[in-house]
Amino acid sequence: MKSIKNNPILKREIIMEHYQQPRNHQLVVDKRYKQVNMHHDTCLDDVFLQVLIENGIIEDIRFDSKACVIATASTSIMSELLKGCSVDEAEIIIQNYFNMVYQKEYDEKLLGEAVVFDTVGRQVNRIICATMGWNGLIKVINESKNKNE
Repeated sequence: MKSIKNNPILKREIIMEHYQQPRNHQLVVDKRYKQVNMHHDTCLDDVFLQVLIENGIIEDIRFDSKACVIATASTSIMSELLKGCSVDEAEIIIQNYFNMVYQKEYDEKLLGEAVVFDTVGRQVNRIICATMGWNGLIKVINESKNKNE
């Protein structure tokens, strides 16, 4: 992924593509999906996330949002990256994403297009945007685990 990580023009293109045409950006009416609404008091971003977890696999991630470029694009990329992963695999990827955002050591091979946000941690006010959807997924995973225990 070095070609993405070290190419600011390509990064911008990927982010804008996911903002203008977000993947999985349509909610469904299905009671099997766990749902969470994520927003933050300091900005106007609002992300509604739906996640279908069956037999320990993230079968689907859907979202709707009224959010900035970073929040929408990061949630879109997350939805593509983690769909089909086991919950255990997803948690490893999520941890690496947060490590990247907070400028800690991470395995970029796990992150696919999410590496476009490798410098977002340099702008502290953008961390909330870049992690909103990801935090929503963590919340759903944790609720799912608690329900199954």
